[in-house]
Amino acid sequence: MRWDLDKVAEPVAYKLLAATVMPRPIAWVVTQSPEGGLNAAPYSFFNVMGSAPPTIALGLMADAKRGFKDTAANILATGEFVINLVPEALVQQMNITAVDAPTGVSELDLAGLATTASVHIRPPRIVASPVAFECAMLSSIVTGPHQTIVIGRVLAVHIDDGFILNPERAHIDTPALNLVARSYGSTYVRSSDTFELDRPKWADWTAQNLK
Repeated sequence: MRWDLDKVAEPVAYKLLAATVMPRPIAWVVTQSPEGGLNAAPYSFFNVMGSAPPTIALGLMADAKRGFKDTAANILATGEFVINLVPEALVQQMNITAVDAPTGVSELDLAGLATTASVHIRPPRIVASPVAFECAMLSSIVTGPHQTIVIGRVLAVHIDDGFILNPERAHIDTPALNLVARSYGSTYVRSSDTFELDRPKWADWTAQNLK
């Protein structure tokens, strides 16, 4: 079956994309308003886009009636944000920060989350998160009346010392992070079910298959 997405309602397009593009990593975004108010919210339209410079993309969607949430407003106003990653141990707190709280309410306080100062930007990072990226907005792209994509440059990466295997070579104990990702609907997935697959080399492939 084929869906032409310019001919279906937005909720249908969302369901088709969210049900098939999975797992999606969760960006637990902390921002600070120009007045100093803190905000935290999870977003799963997110990923790494490059390493020279280190770049991430974050998709921000607005409610048709209420407009953009505080996260988007703060990023667009200040150009600064922290992306914290979510281990399974913090999924309940992460879910609390997804509540549709009114503007001015600190989701960090609601979830009982402590923060610590960033180095390069004003928004703090979540202490309990094992990985945090300090980010500065490079650009934003309006892709529709109720959505925009923020392109951010990663200025610093914070990783809990307990997950560092070799700091000189940047070897991280990724399985031990126990990160979760978003799937379809309200379903989440764990990162513990993995398998190995070596990338082929042309010389080896031709030697085996072009005899």
